[in-house]
Amino acid sequence: MNRTQKGAMMTLSAFLLNAAFLGYLFIRIFVLKSLPRVSDMAPLLLASAAMATWWVALSRKRQSPAEPEADERDKAILKNAVLASFISILLFLAATVLVLALVLGEAGSVPVYVLTFILFGVCLAAGLVYSVAILIQCEHENNDGR
Repeated sequence: MNRTQKGAMMTLSAFLLNAAFLGYLFIRIFVLKSLPRVSDMAPLLLASAAMATWWVALSRKRQSPAEPEADERDKAILKNAVLASFISILLFLAATVLVLALVLGEAGSVPVYVLTFILFGVCLAAGLVYSVAILIQCEHENNDGR
């Protein structure tokens, strides 16, 4: 696993942790109609510490000394992944506006705190698209090279 793949794995794991946190906040605020308590954040802090430990262990593990850390293929993979992520941001925001317009109507309004959840969710989804695009391209490169 090269440096590009490790970075994508780290981004993907961060997405999963942030999605769980966003889901907890959404349920707590919109379903249970209460603000989150500080004591409820202990599992999140433990999960973040465990993930940071895993990231350090993963980043310290070196690949073969004969293989370079990154090459032109990795740069092309990152460039394509950024392009896919940017396009996904545009599509997610357009879909969000369309859904809000259909649900609320032309004269409807959205509270600011809901927009925060929407924008955070779009950024999380773009990060997911970015890391998955990297992993798919790397896997495609590995299968072609065999």
